[in-house]
Amino acid sequence: MSADAAPAQTPPPAAPSPRVGLFVTCLVDLFRPSVGFAAVKLMEDAGCTVEVPAAQTCCGQPAFNSGDRADARDIAGAVIRAFEGYDYVVAPSGSCASMLKKHYVELFDGDPAAMERANLFSAKVFELVSFLTDVLGLDRVEAAFSGTATYHDSCSGLRELGIERQPRKLLQSVEGLELKEMQDSDVCCGFGGTFCVKYPDISNKIVSEKTRCIEESGAELLLAGDLGCLMNMAGKLKREGSRIEVRHVAEVLAGMTEQPAIGEKKRG
Repeated sequence: MSADAAPAQTPPPAAPSPRVGLFVTCLVDLFRPSVGFAAVKLMEDAGCTVEVPAAQTCCGQPAFNSGDRADARDIAGAVIRAFEGYDYVVAPSGSCASMLKKHYVELFDGDPAAMERANLFSAKVFELVSFLTDVLGLDRVEAAFSGTATYHDSCSGLRELGIERQPRKLLQSVEGLELKEMQDSDVCCGFGGTFCVKYPDISNKIVSEKTRCIEESGAELLLAGDLGCLMNMAGKLKREGSRIEVRHVAEVLAGMTEQPAIGEKKRG
């Protein structure tokens, strides 16, 4: 080797993949597992290592919203323990992510040690699409879907987590998909968890207004990021005889639309 030759450079070690714990959510687990599989695919395609802790439970939101702080606090403690050691905690639901990120700390007011753990946990919690765009910097996906779609902004994701532009940004990269904005896309669908059980007449009035806006958009497909909202709107559309399909946004972004739409039966 000549005196002028540059010494061989050792490449820097590759950055470790972010280790993500997927918070599946009760509704995804029980009613729409395909949303969980789509979430895993999206994060793995973006370079993450994804695990699903078996010890996870409900986020505690039903108890919290019903005023049962004691049980909500016990549930929160169990969830925090289940996800210790992960770089991030990601949920395919704005409402569950909001509960984990915004409200767990409230439950431990007056307990400094528990509050510190809750704050550390809160800082690493993200809703799925927000995680992909705001944390990982993803601006497009490799997926295709032929048709028109409209997007409903679920209340918790929009108002507590600021999720609005992120799903639209990624949906615009889906080959063959045309977005058609509905009127009042940011207005509640009337679900609200236990709200629709306590106040069914009010809930039905709200969702009736929402399905009117969905129909008037002219879209063939309704998308959102919260399965509770989607099941509520899908049920109302079905009862009204609508032919509009309903899916979780993760299924379209992941290119996993083989399953029947929400509320539809498998053919054959």
